[in-house]
Amino acid sequence: MIQRESYMKQIRPFINGELVKVLTGIRRSGKSVMLELIQQELLASGIHSEQFIILNFEKMENVGLCTAEALHSEILKRASVINGKAYLFFDEIQEVANWEKCVNSLRATLDCDIYLTGSNAKLLSGELATYLGGRYVEFVIYPFSFSEFSELYQQIFPDASQSRMFQTYLTVGGMPYLGNLRYETEPCMRYLEDLYNSVVLKDVVKRNHVRDVDLLERIIAYVMANAGTVFSATSIAKFLKNERRTVSTDTVLNYVKYCKDAYLVYQASREDLQGKQILSTNEKYYISDHGLREAVFGSNRRDINLVLENILYMEMLRRGYKVTVGKIGEREVDFVCEKRGEKLYVQAAYLLASEETIRREFSAYDGIRDNFPKYVVTMDELDFSRNGIKHRNIRDFLTQTDWT
Repeated sequence: MIQRESYMKQIRPFINGELVKVLTGIRRSGKSVMLELIQQELLASGIHSEQFIILNFEKMENVGLCTAEALHSEILKRASVINGKAYLFFDEIQEVANWEKCVNSLRATLDCDIYLTGSNAKLLSGELATYLGGRYVEFVIYPFSFSEFSELYQQIFPDASQSRMFQTYLTVGGMPYLGNLRYETEPCMRYLEDLYNSVVLKDVVKRNHVRDVDLLERIIAYVMANAGTVFSATSIAKFLKNERRTVSTDTVLNYVKYCKDAYLVYQASREDLQGKQILSTNEKYYISDHGLREAVFGSNRRDINLVLENILYMEMLRRGYKVTVGKIGEREVDFVCEKRGEKLYVQAAYLLASEETIRREFSAYDGIRDNFPKYVVTMDELDFSRNGIKHRNIRDFLTQTDWT
């Protein structure tokens, strides 16, 4: 088990506090393991396991507890025999109807510390904001970063080079379970394909009552194929029209939103760096895990420039940055990253194969006059840094602890 200390550092200050801890993220990204790590931390601090009430609502044995009333009654009964504070761990809480009312009541009436996981962003909308507004804190759990992937990979293959690890990561991505398959390509692709189907069917189709599943899959395929490319709902609608599927832009936007809610895709808005405003059209979209793209769509290596950009975008989200795509005149900066008043710029490319390519990538920063760090990140082993702009190999950049 990887300890995932980067997440524990975020969660630790809230342990034993009154706020409800909500862990969200795409299915199988490691949320359940995070609950186990929190339990280990509590045990190490002297809390007894008898104080834990642990329920996973995707297990058949708990199907009778999937209403607010039934769950509330059961927890009160179990908590009545606990000596001291009760620690409640609810996995995939969105399976419980009206769970917000139950959790809010337990929070108000019991001496308890509550931890929830869920695989849909709707978890934090609507009634949750009504019932728990200001009383919860959210942590998004992402698939493994390259550093986390490397830690597990080296446990399995102690002599593996960083280059070999990155080549594997480039293909299979960072879903935690893949270590159990020893990162063998065929089993990994089968697992990822099944995971994709599970996310689409359970967290998109079922939760949003989608009737036209074929249309949904075509839209997802388009987004996957064009990850990291600027496009709009209108361009997807035109593409589908050429495939003899007439669809409105509103339907496209709704289906894409469902995928965002399931943490399958992420949207990066475009920002005019001169006018200091967010542009309302032609966003970029990225896949939560590039291994899913390989399993479902294929060609990660053929589209390596897009996949590298996808990997970098997700890494910046992991590190807590708000990320936009920067536009300055006719030029574009791949990522403008902000966190607590600090800023970072990142330009991604495959290789700086010629002087023309070097000029193009570095000149993206020509119109930016501030002194925040500016990076060009590629697969090159040689350092092409110039004019105060830092060039980094992507493996080094991903494992660098501080970018500022």
